Amino acid sequence: MSAPLPRETPAAGIVPTLEELVALRRAAVGRRPPRRARSGSAGIAPSPIRGRGMEYAESREYSAGDDARHIDWRLTARTGRAHTKLYQAERERLTLLVADTSPLLYFGTRTRFKSVQAARAGAVAAWAALRDGDRVAALRGSMKEPPVVPPPGPHAALRVLDALRRWYATPQEENAGLGVALDHADRLLRPGSRMLVLADVGSVLALPEARWPGLARHREVVVLLLVDPIEHSPPQTQLPVISGGRRVELDLASEAVRARWREQLVAPVDTALKRLSRSGIRAQPLSSEAASESWLGLFGAGPAR
Repeated sequence: MSAPLPRETPAAGIVPTLEELVALRRAAVGRRPPRRARSGSAGIAPSPIRGRGMEYAESREYSAGDDARHIDWRLTARTGRAHTKLYQAERERLTLLVADTSPLLYFGTRTRFKSVQAARAGAVAAWAALRDGDRVAALRGSMKEPPVVPPPGPHAALRVLDALRRWYATPQEENAGLGVALDHADRLLRPGSRMLVLADVGSVLALPEARWPGLARHREVVVLLLVDPIEHSPPQTQLPVISGGRRVELDLASEAVRARWREQLVAPVDTALKRLSRSGIRAQPLSSEAASESWLGLFGAGPAR
């Protein structure tokens, strides 16, 4: 009689699987959805400013009193007659997942790699988006790979989940950085949209603080800082590490070494959280050993304070 197969493969916690990302649907759907503003049309994400949060519907010939800012210049040039664009309220809010694929995320000491936790947190957000009636999309910092923007429907989440699985399975050969990812996001997002950024602390601090307030203007932005337990709670013992190809023993029983550790690994997290809060962005660390849906209360929680 053959022995029963182990419940987890050797790659568990190191490489995300589509099966585990799909299974997180229960964790997301089981949570109470955030309050949505009421509107005459179901699913409409109201815009905070006139003329924005709207999508193009059609063009018609210009009439006296039409806003000149909405002239359809291409159609006007083609027909020789002035036309103006008509807009309608967006029927679905967009939830956009921005995946930082910094090589530093492909690491972990307990439960799972930070990269796997990023994929899992993104999956929770994707399922929560569908629960709330949103469209869902995802992108990463790449100059070659376009954003994953599936059409609405039951399979939209699966396409996003598969992208997260692929991006976080192994360090990406082409990684243009979080700044490029946010540039892509800025072009996709409209007022009323919602964005979740899955990021390494260093990637956030590498960007100027002035980069963030514009992203949060008229949008809901949440940033999860992926961390590992050993970074904020190092053991008080000798810790072997590889530095420059050499094995080095860190004496973490030494207060001087622990102070240096806090300066390099703990203080940056606090700095990043303060910067993001000042920019009107909700953020929190997400440990690799935490429940992947533990952050979900940040969605719909109001502006950062």
